[in-house]
Parts: sequence; C-alpha cells; structure tokens
Amino acid sequence: MNDIILNQAGPEASIFLQQLGKRTFYETFAESNNEEIIQNYLEKSFSAEKIEHELSNPESYFFIAYEQDTPVGYLKLNTGKAQTELQGNSALEIERIYVLKDFHGKKVGQVLFEKALEISRQLNKEFIWLGVWEQNTKAVRFYEKNGFVAFDTHIFKMGDEEQTDILMKKTL
Repeated sequence: MNDIILNQAGPEASIFLQQLGKRTFYETFAESNNEEIIQNYLEKSFSAEKIEHELSNPESYFFIAYEQDTPVGYLKLNTGKAQTELQGNSALEIERIYVLKDFHGKKVGQVLFEKALEISRQLNKEFIWLGVWEQNTKAVRFYEKNGFVAFDTHIFKMGDEEQTDILMKKTL
C-alpha cells in the first residue's frame, strides 16, 4: 500500500465530506440495519447544512486520508462543548474514524487514530474517548488493541431503533 497522506479539512470540504461520510457509514453499517432507517439517518446526519455547521465549529477538527489522490477515509475530533457527551476540558473525543470498505485492513484507521493521538497531545488533553457500537466487534478490538478501555455505555438512536454504544477511553 502507498503512504497515507492526511490533510486537515476546512469549510471548502463540506460537500466532499458529506459524500465520503455517507458512503463510509453506509458501507460499515447498512447490512446490519434496516435500509429505510439507514437512508433516513444518512440524509439527516450527513446533510450539507449539518456538515457545514460541524466544519465551522472551532472545537471540531476534520482530517481526510488520501492514498495518492484518492480519498479513503476521514477523522472527526471534538473538544470542549463540541463533544457529543461532555467529558470536560481535559478530554478529546474521536467522533468518527470512517474508512472506505476497500481500504479496511490497510492501516488507514491506524493512521487516522495516530493523528487523533497527536492532536490530543498538542492540546494537552489527559484522555481521549469515543463511542463504538457494541456489535461492531472489529472496531471494538481495534480500540482495545490501541489501549482503550470501556468505561460506560450510551444509547445511539438510528430512527426509532436504539443501539448500545460502548464508551471507551485511553489515558494519555
């Protein structure tokens, strides 16, 4: 595999992130969820307005992973009040590490994760945390391998369906 290059994304990447977000989320979760529910979720969660709002938040950071000129995934980080569940100012949240299915197992997620660690250290955070769907065992194993431990759970709503996310953290 060629080297993965990361570029920080700004407001100009809105449409691009919207498309990449929809595709990676669908590839990862569609076969485990109802098609109508997932389509509704994609339209709501990856609308142009929502992505533009997220990109304009100074407490959120986006990085796009490229293999040569091909975008293969992205990372979304949150600090402060941008966190989906407030964990305090000493925390950084990984809200999304999304990688195209064709690039699973090719270390793209690891490169994105290492960028998250780099940013958390630059911002002098004490720990990094995330939520991961309990049925996404591949992702749970990835985070455990990288030193995360479970500390709680929360309910993630996709349409009318409730799914349990494991909240995991890594002390820095």
